[in-house]
Amino acid sequence: MTRNIRFNGTGSGDTGCPSIHEDVDTGQVIVHGPPLTDPADVAQLQHLGPDEVAIIVPRELITDWAPKDATRQAKIIDLDAFNRLFEIFEHTAWRLETRRRYASDESTETYAQFLAEGRVDWDMSSWYCETIRRQTAAGKTVARVRLVDDPPTAGQRYLLINAERNTELGEDIRTLRRADADRLKLGNEDFWIFDSRLVARLNFTDADELTDVELITEPAEVIRYAMLRDAAWHHAVPFQQLAAATS
Repeated sequence: MTRNIRFNGTGSGDTGCPSIHEDVDTGQVIVHGPPLTDPADVAQLQHLGPDEVAIIVPRELITDWAPKDATRQAKIIDLDAFNRLFEIFEHTAWRLETRRRYASDESTETYAQFLAEGRVDWDMSSWYCETIRRQTAAGKTVARVRLVDDPPTAGQRYLLINAERNTELGEDIRTLRRADADRLKLGNEDFWIFDSRLVARLNFTDADELTDVELITEPAEVIRYAMLRDAAWHHAVPFQQLAAATS
C-alpha cells in the first residue's frame, strides 16, 4: 500500500538534498541525501545490512526537521483563548480551510436562511465582525484559502456567501479546487497562522464537529505550515471567480 508521506524540510536552500520526510500514518522518518560510498568509511559502520544504504546528512537537518517526540503533550487552548488570538495578533492572520462541511455552521440561523432562500442577512455587529474590521482598519492582514470540491458541497456554497461578508470586513479570501490541493499535497489540516510564528490547528471529529484547538509554536513545525500557506496562496484564486461559476 502506498505510504502517506509528508515533506518536513530540507537543509539545503537550492538543491533540496538532503531532506527529511515523514510517514504520517506510521511515524517513520525517511531521510535522503548523498550516499556514503568510500569502502573504508562504510567498513566502519556497525549493523549495516546488505540491502541498506548509508547516507550523509548535516546534524542541523535532524535537529531542525526530524519529527518531535510523538508522545509530547499537545498544548490545547479553549475557545476563549483561541478567540483572543484574533484580538492580539500584530501583523497577519491566515487560514487554510479544508473541510467539506462544518457542523457549527449548520446549527446557525444564517445557515437555515441560506438553505431556504439562497441568501443570508449577516449580523455585522458580531464580535468577530467588530474584531476583524478593527484589525484590518489598523492595517493588519486577515486572509484565508478555502478548499472547494467539484461540485461544491452545501457547506462550501454557504461559505462562498460568507466570503462576501468577510470581504466587507477587510479579509482577502481565495478558493482552491480540492483536486489542485491534492496535487500540491496540502493535506487536510485546518489551521490558522498568526504573525508567522504560531499555528492554531483546529481538530474535528469525523462528524465535522470542532473538538479543540492545538497551539503549535515549534519553529520547524510553524515553517512547515507556512510552506503549506505559501503553496495554497500561490495557486488559489479570488473567491468571486468560483462564486460566479457556481451561481
